[in-house]
Amino acid sequence: MNGIAEFRSTVIDCPDPQALAGFYSRLLGWPVAVDEGDWVVVTETGSPMRLAFQRADDYQPPVWPSRERPQQVHIDTTVDDLDKAEEQVLALGATKSEVQPSEDGSFRVFLDPAGHPFCLTVGD
Repeated sequence: MNGIAEFRSTVIDCPDPQALAGFYSRLLGWPVAVDEGDWVVVTETGSPMRLAFQRADDYQPPVWPSRERPQQVHIDTTVDDLDKAEEQVLALGATKSEVQPSEDGSFRVFLDPAGHPFCLTVGD
């Protein structure tokens, strides 16, 4: 280890950890590894990469783009086919953001069921 610490998790506040973990589990194909009610973790088997979801009773979703309630966190994902992936994430419960900053169509912004932005990008 060269740094002071090692990466452990990206933690996302939300009103319903099981529901949001289920969404990302299906999106990424990672199983739910820990479910303690107010704390749920999804991870790729055998990988140190983890997403954790913790209950925040006073949760207010981000408004993207906004300075009043900024995005808090966002995840970029790589896909082979943007149109197909868009259809699939919408079926999982995502919504497409009204703001799409990519003029060339190289990525698309969606909101997860708790309102966090995430991007689908075309793989290289």
